[in-house]
Amino acid sequence: MSLTTKSLGRGRRVAAGSLIAVAALALTACEGGPDAASRPSSAASATSHDKATGGSPSSEGSAQASGAKEQSGTGGQRPSGKSAAPPGGKPTGKAPSAAEAHTSAEATSDRCTAANMSLRLGAADAGAGNIRYPLVFTNKGKKACSLRGFPGVSLINRDGSPVGKPATRGGGAGAVVRLQPGQSAHALLHTLNEGVSDTPCWADSQLVFVYPPGSKEPMTTGSRGLRVCGGRFDVTAVEAGALG
Repeated sequence: MSLTTKSLGRGRRVAAGSLIAVAALALTACEGGPDAASRPSSAASATSHDKATGGSPSSEGSAQASGAKEQSGTGGQRPSGKSAAPPGGKPTGKAPSAAEAHTSAEATSDRCTAANMSLRLGAADAGAGNIRYPLVFTNKGKKACSLRGFPGVSLINRDGSPVGKPATRGGGAGAVVRLQPGQSAHALLHTLNEGVSDTPCWADSQLVFVYPPGSKEPMTTGSRGLRVCGGRFDVTAVEAGALG
Protein backbone atom coordinates (compact mmCIF):
# COMPACT_ATOMS: atom_id res chain seq x y z
CA MET A 1 0.00 0.00 0.00
CA SER A 2 1.32 3.43 -0.85
CA LEU A 3 2.03 6.19 1.69
CA THR A 4 -0.83 8.27 0.32
CA THR A 5 -3.35 5.49 0.87
CA LYS A 6 -2.26 4.99 4.52
CA SER A 7 -2.61 8.72 5.27
CA LEU A 8 -6.14 8.85 3.84
CA GLY A 9 -7.22 5.84 5.95
CA ARG A 10 -5.89 7.34 9.17
CA GLY A 11 -7.65 10.70 8.49
CA ARG A 12 -10.98 8.96 7.95
CA ARG A 13 -10.71 7.15 11.29
CA VAL A 14 -9.96 10.42 13.17
CA ALA A 15 -12.87 12.16 11.53
CA ALA A 16 -15.21 9.29 12.40
CA GLY A 17 -14.09 9.40 16.03
CA SER A 18 -14.74 13.14 16.20
CA LEU A 19 -18.28 12.70 14.85
CA ILE A 20 -19.06 10.02 17.48
CA ALA A 21 -17.87 12.31 20.32
CA VAL A 22 -19.99 15.24 19.07
CA ALA A 23 -23.04 13.00 18.82
CA ALA A 24 -22.60 11.73 22.40
CA LEU A 25 -22.29 15.26 23.78
CA ALA A 26 -25.44 16.35 22.00
CA LEU A 27 -27.36 13.36 23.38
CA THR A 28 -26.28 14.18 26.99
CA ALA A 29 -27.42 17.80 26.61
CA CYS A 30 -30.84 16.71 25.39
CA GLU A 31 -31.42 14.32 28.32
CA GLY A 32 -30.54 16.95 31.05
CA GLY A 33 -32.64 19.77 29.63
CA PRO A 34 -31.51 23.04 28.21
CA ASP A 35 -30.11 24.39 31.54
CA ALA A 36 -28.89 21.15 33.10
CA ALA A 37 -25.28 22.06 32.62
CA SER A 38 -25.65 25.54 34.16
CA ARG A 39 -28.00 24.71 37.18
CA PRO A 40 -26.02 24.05 40.50
CA SER A 41 -27.00 21.08 42.64
CA SER A 42 -28.83 21.62 45.98
CA ALA A 43 -25.81 20.31 47.89
CA ALA A 44 -23.54 22.79 46.11
CA SER A 45 -26.00 25.64 46.86
CA ALA A 46 -26.19 24.73 50.58
CA THR A 47 -22.42 24.48 50.78
CA SER A 48 -21.92 27.90 49.18
CA HIS A 49 -24.56 29.43 51.54
CA ASP A 50 -22.85 27.94 54.61
CA LYS A 51 -19.52 29.33 53.55
CA ALA A 52 -21.02 32.77 53.07
CA THR A 53 -22.90 32.93 56.40
CA GLY A 54 -20.63 30.89 58.63
CA GLY A 55 -23.58 28.68 59.68
CA SER A 56 -24.60 25.12 59.06
CA PRO A 57 -27.70 23.63 57.49
CA SER A 58 -28.67 21.91 60.76
CA SER A 59 -28.43 25.07 62.93
CA GLU A 60 -30.41 27.10 60.42
CA GLY A 61 -33.16 24.49 60.38
CA SER A 62 -33.30 24.44 64.20
CA ALA A 63 -33.67 28.21 64.37
CA GLN A 64 -36.49 28.17 61.84
CA ALA A 65 -38.27 25.34 63.72
CA SER A 66 -37.91 27.19 67.03
CA GLY A 67 -39.36 30.38 65.57
CA ALA A 68 -42.29 28.51 64.10
CA LYS A 69 -42.97 26.76 67.42
CA GLU A 70 -42.90 30.03 69.37
CA GLN A 71 -45.36 31.71 67.01
CA SER A 72 -47.73 28.75 67.06
CA GLY A 73 -47.78 28.85 70.90
CA THR A 74 -48.53 32.59 71.15
CA GLY A 75 -50.77 33.13 68.18
CA GLY A 76 -47.98 34.81 66.25
CA GLN A 77 -47.29 37.38 69.03
CA ARG A 78 -44.97 37.40 72.02
CA PRO A 79 -46.79 37.59 75.37
CA SER A 80 -46.48 40.95 77.08
CA GLY A 81 -45.82 40.89 80.86
CA LYS A 82 -47.96 42.99 83.21
CA SER A 83 -46.16 45.00 85.86
CA ALA A 84 -47.22 44.35 89.47
CA ALA A 85 -46.38 47.92 90.43
CA PRO A 86 -47.24 51.26 88.79
CA PRO A 87 -44.57 53.37 87.04
CA GLY A 88 -41.87 54.24 89.52
CA GLY A 89 -41.97 50.83 91.18
CA LYS A 90 -44.03 51.91 94.22
CA PRO A 91 -47.18 49.97 95.07
CA THR A 92 -50.34 51.93 95.40
CA GLY A 93 -52.02 52.03 98.79
CA LYS A 94 -55.69 52.50 99.47
CA ALA A 95 -56.31 55.96 100.89
CA PRO A 96 -58.58 55.99 103.92
CA SER A 97 -62.10 57.16 103.24
CA ALA A 98 -63.53 60.24 104.93
CA ALA A 99 -65.60 58.01 107.22
CA GLU A 100 -62.54 55.96 108.26
CA ALA A 101 -60.49 59.08 108.93
CA HIS A 102 -63.34 60.54 110.99
CA THR A 103 -63.66 57.33 113.00
CA SER A 104 -59.93 57.30 113.73
CA ALA A 105 -59.92 60.93 114.82
CA GLU A 106 -63.00 60.35 116.95
CA ALA A 107 -61.40 57.33 118.68
CA THR A 108 -58.32 59.44 119.52
CA SER A 109 -60.36 62.35 120.91
CA ASP A 110 -62.62 59.90 122.80
CA ARG A 111 -59.79 58.49 124.95
CA CYS A 112 -59.88 59.20 128.68
CA THR A 113 -56.91 61.38 129.64
CA ALA A 114 -55.29 62.59 132.83
CA ALA A 115 -57.02 65.94 132.38
CA ASN A 116 -60.56 64.48 132.60
CA MET A 117 -60.04 61.77 135.23
CA SER A 118 -59.27 61.40 138.92
CA LEU A 119 -57.07 58.67 140.40
CA ARG A 120 -56.96 56.88 143.72
CA LEU A 121 -55.43 53.73 145.22
CA GLY A 122 -57.98 51.43 146.90
CA ALA A 123 -57.59 49.31 150.00
CA ALA A 124 -55.27 46.31 149.93
CA ASP A 125 -56.70 42.82 149.40
CA ALA A 126 -54.37 40.21 150.89
CA GLY A 127 -54.63 36.44 150.57
CA ALA A 128 -52.50 33.34 149.95
CA GLY A 129 -49.28 35.33 150.18
CA ASN A 130 -50.41 37.92 147.58
CA ILE A 131 -51.44 41.54 148.00
CA ARG A 132 -53.50 43.43 145.42
CA TYR A 133 -54.35 47.13 145.30
CA PRO A 134 -57.06 48.50 142.97
CA LEU A 135 -55.90 51.54 141.03
CA VAL A 136 -59.15 53.38 140.29
CA PHE A 137 -59.73 55.82 137.39
CA THR A 138 -62.93 57.92 137.48
CA ASN A 139 -64.30 60.03 134.63
CA LYS A 140 -64.76 63.51 136.09
CA GLY A 141 -65.52 65.14 132.75
CA LYS A 142 -68.85 66.04 131.17
CA LYS A 143 -68.55 63.58 128.25
CA ALA A 144 -68.12 59.84 127.99
CA CYS A 145 -64.61 58.54 127.27
CA SER A 146 -62.88 55.20 126.78
CA LEU A 147 -59.96 53.30 128.30
CA ARG A 148 -58.22 50.18 127.09
CA GLY A 149 -54.97 48.43 127.97
CA PHE A 150 -52.33 48.77 130.66
CA PRO A 151 -51.45 51.87 132.64
CA GLY A 152 -47.79 52.64 133.23
CA VAL A 153 -47.11 52.50 136.98
CA SER A 154 -44.09 53.38 139.14
CA LEU A 155 -43.55 54.07 142.84
CA ILE A 156 -41.86 57.33 143.85
CA ASN A 157 -41.22 59.59 146.80
CA ARG A 158 -42.49 63.13 147.07
CA ASP A 159 -39.17 64.49 145.85
CA GLY A 160 -39.60 62.46 142.66
CA SER A 161 -36.97 59.86 143.44
CA PRO A 162 -37.95 56.37 142.20
CA VAL A 163 -38.55 53.40 144.44
CA GLY A 164 -37.71 50.08 142.83
CA LYS A 165 -38.66 49.45 139.20
CA PRO A 166 -41.81 50.15 137.13
CA ALA A 167 -44.57 47.54 137.27
CA THR A 168 -44.55 44.83 134.61
CA ARG A 169 -47.68 43.85 132.69
CA GLY A 170 -49.72 40.88 133.83
CA GLY A 171 -52.56 39.18 131.98
CA GLY A 172 -54.27 40.03 128.69
CA ALA A 173 -54.80 43.43 127.11
CA GLY A 174 -58.51 43.47 127.97
CA ALA A 175 -61.42 45.13 126.19
CA VAL A 176 -62.43 48.75 125.76
CA VAL A 177 -64.03 50.21 128.87
CA ARG A 178 -66.54 52.97 128.19
CA LEU A 179 -66.89 55.48 131.04
CA GLN A 180 -69.83 57.80 131.29
CA PRO A 181 -69.33 60.90 133.47
CA GLY A 182 -68.84 59.76 137.06
CA GLN A 183 -68.14 56.10 136.18
CA SER A 184 -64.93 54.28 137.11
CA ALA A 185 -62.54 51.60 135.87
CA HIS A 186 -59.70 49.90 137.69
CA ALA A 187 -56.41 48.06 137.24
CA LEU A 188 -54.89 45.81 139.89
CA LEU A 189 -51.40 46.31 141.33
CA HIS A 190 -49.96 43.03 142.59
CA THR A 191 -47.09 42.18 144.92
CA LEU A 192 -46.26 39.54 147.57
CA ASN A 193 -46.47 39.47 151.34
CA GLU A 194 -43.25 40.03 153.21
CA GLY A 195 -41.51 36.74 154.00
CA VAL A 196 -43.03 34.76 151.13
CA SER A 197 -39.78 35.09 149.20
CA ASP A 198 -36.15 35.50 150.17
CA THR A 199 -35.97 38.54 147.89
CA PRO A 200 -35.93 41.62 150.16
CA CYS A 201 -38.74 44.19 150.12
CA TRP A 202 -38.31 47.61 148.56
CA ALA A 203 -38.25 50.77 150.68
CA ASP A 204 -41.55 52.41 151.54
CA SER A 205 -42.97 54.67 148.80
CA GLN A 206 -45.06 57.81 149.13
CA LEU A 207 -46.72 58.18 145.72
CA VAL A 208 -47.95 56.03 142.87
CA PHE A 209 -46.90 57.62 139.56
CA VAL A 210 -49.29 56.59 136.72
CA TYR A 211 -49.68 57.07 132.97
CA PRO A 212 -53.29 56.19 132.02
CA PRO A 213 -53.56 53.80 129.03
CA GLY A 214 -52.70 55.65 125.82
CA SER A 215 -51.90 58.91 127.62
CA LYS A 216 -48.63 60.85 127.76
CA GLU A 217 -49.71 62.94 130.75
CA PRO A 218 -49.03 61.43 134.21
CA MET A 219 -51.19 61.27 137.31
CA THR A 220 -50.22 60.66 140.94
CA THR A 221 -51.96 59.43 144.07
CA GLY A 222 -50.89 58.49 147.59
CA SER A 223 -49.37 55.01 147.91
CA ARG A 224 -51.08 54.25 151.27
CA GLY A 225 -47.99 52.46 152.51
CA LEU A 226 -47.70 50.19 149.44
CA ARG A 227 -44.44 48.27 149.65
CA VAL A 228 -43.23 45.77 147.09
CA CYS A 229 -41.85 42.49 148.43
CA GLY A 230 -40.53 39.31 146.88
CA GLY A 231 -39.36 41.18 143.77
CA ARG A 232 -42.92 40.94 142.36
CA PHE A 233 -44.67 44.08 141.08
CA ASP A 234 -47.11 43.91 138.15
CA VAL A 235 -50.28 45.59 136.89
CA THR A 236 -53.30 44.32 134.96
CA ALA A 237 -55.19 45.97 132.12
CA VAL A 238 -58.13 48.20 133.08
CA GLU A 239 -61.55 46.68 133.80
CA ALA A 240 -64.93 48.27 134.35
CA GLY A 241 -65.98 49.19 137.90
CA ALA A 242 -64.31 50.41 141.06
CA LEU A 243 -62.92 48.22 143.84
CA GLY A 244 -61.99 49.13 147.42
